[in-house]
This record gives sequence, structure tokens and C-alpha cells, in this order.
Amino acid sequence: MTATAASDVALTEQAAKRIVALLASEAPGAVFRVSVEGGGCSGFQYQFAIDRAPTAEDALVERDGARVAIDPASIGFLAGAKIDFVDDLMGQSFRVENPNATASCGCGTSFSI
Repeated sequence: MTATAASDVALTEQAAKRIVALLASEAPGAVFRVSVEGGGCSGFQYQFAIDRAPTAEDALVERDGARVAIDPASIGFLAGAKIDFVDDLMGQSFRVENPNATASCGCGTSFSI
């Protein structure tokens, strides 16, 4: 099995713009963190947070000034994934289009593999 690299995860232009806006009020060096944790209605769920800085072990995804940190335990779940930001009638949210997910729930933040 090959290791998943940050280059295996894509950010859409909309996600990058939203992340830049979120990080604008944070201290220099802050990153947007995406992680995968057990739980949710389908077995795993995505978590989004802002961290002061990435750790040495994090994979970093960058686009148009946006910096996303993904921890080593989560990066394997996100191979080939695309992180998007949508603003529609259901509200504003980050969404992950993950080719590894065999099922997902209606909320878009929970999945199974």
C-alpha cells in the first residue's frame, strides 16, 4: 500500500476562498484542519477546525493562499478526495467528495468505507 500524500487531496476554488477568509482573523501561521474520526451515522465523520499551526507530521494542502492540515491518521481516508465549500438553500458548509466512501449520510459529513 502506498502512502497518501497531500497532493492526493484537492481543494476547490470556493473552499480555498472560504478558508482564506476564515484564517484572515487568525494569528499568522494558522491552518484549517480536516480530520476523520470515528462516529457519525455512517461510521466515520469529517471534522473541521482551525489550528494555530500544523504539526511536523501533518500533510499540508495549499491553494490560493489557503492552508489545510491533515493528520497522518486521516490522510489515508482522504486519498483522491476533493474538499469543497457550498452555499445553497441548505446553508453554508464544507463538503468532502471522497471516492473511498462506499456510503454517506444526508448531512454530508458522515461516511463509511
